[in-house]
Amino acid sequence: MVAGLRRPGRVTVRRCRGRPAPDAVDSATMTTRGTGAGTGRRDQAHLRADDRGAVTVEAALGLCSLMLVLALALAAVAATTAAVRCLDASRELARLAARGEPDRGRSVAAALAPAGAVLELTRAGDTVTAEVSDALIPPLPLRVSGRSVAAVEPGVGPP
Repeated sequence: MVAGLRRPGRVTVRRCRGRPAPDAVDSATMTTRGTGAGTGRRDQAHLRADDRGAVTVEAALGLCSLMLVLALALAAVAATTAAVRCLDASRELARLAARGEPDRGRSVAAALAPAGAVLELTRAGDTVTAEVSDALIPPLPLRVSGRSVAAVEPGVGPP
């Protein structure tokens, strides 16, 4: 294509070697008018400049979301582990108390339970109930617990 006479803000393009010529080219934006041929280099550069930093923000939000999901998953694993430890401790406390060894049961349960867990032992008739509970996150009222019941063996006195 050969450019014709230049006027400020507008370039006229003549047809060359059998190609159809667009109506006019706007030199300020380098876009073709009248043919719908698309955008020029300056428009694409302008669009790229407006989007600068968008990928960084999206990556930061994605990493924050990923870290939140990871923290929730780790908290769920910690809660499950604490619940299993409480259940194991309550089982041993109830079993040893039913055999007539509540003091030994308390020491074994304290070793099995999470640090700071509360041990409760009650006897009702011919059964012993042991409950071990622990706070997940101390400022929050979230607790995990384990409860076990055992039949008192014959000949065992009160705990």
